[in-house]
Amino acid sequence: MSAAPQPEAICTQCGVTLPPPALSCPGCSALVHAERLEQLAHEAQAASDRSDPGRAHAVWKQVLELLPPESVQHRSVQNRMAELVKQLPHLEPPAPKKPIARWAARLGPVGVFLWKSKLIVLAVLSKGKLVLLGLTKLTTLTTMLASMGLYWTLYGWKFALGLVLSIYIHEMGHVLELRRYGIAASAPMFIPGFGALVILKQRPATVGQDARVGLAGPVWGLAAAGFAFAMFLLTHAPIWAALTRFGAWINLFNLIPVWQLDGGRGFAALTRANRGVILGVAVLMWLLTNDGVLFLVALGAGYRLFTRDYAPAPDAPVLQRFVVLLVLLAMLCLVGLPGKPA
Repeated sequence: MSAAPQPEAICTQCGVTLPPPALSCPGCSALVHAERLEQLAHEAQAASDRSDPGRAHAVWKQVLELLPPESVQHRSVQNRMAELVKQLPHLEPPAPKKPIARWAARLGPVGVFLWKSKLIVLAVLSKGKLVLLGLTKLTTLTTMLASMGLYWTLYGWKFALGLVLSIYIHEMGHVLELRRYGIAASAPMFIPGFGALVILKQRPATVGQDARVGLAGPVWGLAAAGFAFAMFLLTHAPIWAALTRFGAWINLFNLIPVWQLDGGRGFAALTRANRGVILGVAVLMWLLTNDGVLFLVALGAGYRLFTRDYAPAPDAPVLQRFVVLLVLLAMLCLVGLPGKPA
């Protein structure tokens, strides 16, 4: 016997239908649990007034769960909780930074550089382990091999291997960002000849989260194309130039701000003025590179400039990420072409 469907939640400020896990309205950014948050804030303040930091910390923790992670209020509550931790010896304070090893300190600046490099390498390796987790999923591995078989027959095994790995890294960028927000999703699944996809099992709580999840794919795809470019500089092998160009091109294509492409999800968090900035950058890079995909990005940005689904408040990190991706991917599309920078 199936349960009765839950009635749709409606924003009291603008009337927009709210997805079940939403913490803020996608239309006007109003907090969904505003009344409950106000009650909890009064309760936490009352606990602080009666010198009960333990209770205040517990209540602020409840507040934190009802606030969008990227909101100013979320950061403010985190700061309050950090101050309360200092008043509670039984609560574990943030872990102190690890001191530099003695051998590194004795070597002076060189030793410090080597020690910092070691920490960076360990961080990269830890991310690498997470990326490789996707290959443990049978659907990912089998569909990936099927795609590689198709591309192998068309382009040879070297390009086929680089191509599927580039697509895989792009998709794992989405997966890792979804994991950071605690959003359930499937493992990457390849569609031979069409790329790959990740199926979300629940919607992001805010348009800001959705935009960051969408742009995470091109960000990781940019890293893969950058690696191919570095290998091309080291070896001057044409295969690396081809992988650089194709990796940059496919991620640039995903930035077209329409439909369910990554650029479309990123645009949902941008204001009309922000969209105008993206339009200007896309046109500029198109004129500089003469790449048709940038014309399509500009065309999509021009269209979305006049739709009414723009965000009411600017999201600077999303805007900056979008601009950097457009510029760097456009430049990588030129690698190895006659008369273009190597």
